[in-house]
Amino acid sequence: MNSLTCFTLTTTDHIAHLVLNRPEAMNTMHPTFWRELDAVLAQLHQSGQARALVISSTGKHFSAGMALEVFAGAVAMDDQSPEGRAAIFDLLTDMQATFTRLENLRIPVIAAIQGGCIGGAVDMVTAACIRYATHDAFFCIQEINIGMVADVGTLQRLPKLMPLGVVKELAYTGRRLPAAQALNYGLVNAVFDTPEALLAAALQCAQEIAAKPPVAIWGSKQAIHYARDHAVDDSLRQMGWLQSAIWSNQHVRESVTAMQQRRAGEFAPLAALQSFRALG
Repeated sequence: MNSLTCFTLTTTDHIAHLVLNRPEAMNTMHPTFWRELDAVLAQLHQSGQARALVISSTGKHFSAGMALEVFAGAVAMDDQSPEGRAAIFDLLTDMQATFTRLENLRIPVIAAIQGGCIGGAVDMVTAACIRYATHDAFFCIQEINIGMVADVGTLQRLPKLMPLGVVKELAYTGRRLPAAQALNYGLVNAVFDTPEALLAAALQCAQEIAAKPPVAIWGSKQAIHYARDHAVDDSLRQMGWLQSAIWSNQHVRESVTAMQQRRAGEFAPLAALQSFRALG
């Protein structure tokens, strides 16, 4: 991975840690942010070496969302013709795909959120598997406050994470949702007093995940996401095919033996993915 402008990425003991590192700009999202995030996620997905991803931030706020210069003309949003408006669809589809890549990553994603999680940052963290927050964190669907509809995933994923009436209230008013209420509604898993305690908890969770067979973790993520979007009967059928595809007697024996011997299990990493276009 080449040097990054908006992030730092480290991988230790199979745990990837992606840090938003532009606190002076409140970690806002501009085209470089999206380009680098997409590249990082593609690399993590392809390699199979990391077994969990922690996303944290620096400074007062996790992220203030989309950079204002984007709306000031950095990205063309032509509303003067049907052709121009149609092109907005493709622009949004491209942006949505980055956070969908985050959601579809072969490994679990843990978001460690301090301070403000605003606008596009809500789109981002709703695509994570697990969300931890500091006590002073808050969430805001900022888009309505600047005259637009949230359009990169918040309104599609948030209703699957918390009560619909609360989502509507936040989407219509642009109010802030404090961490304590987010915990009560189930948006975050836990709240911590300090950013240091927050990050320690996120990394501890990642360590526990990384100790399990990666293919079983991948299968669990697949099953949970499928069940979220399908009927129970369909999901059970999918579960049967999934389990039969990834079942490993060796993994089960190693897991049980490791527990009995009070040691970490030893498991193969996910296979590196190949691109058909890169062959030949």
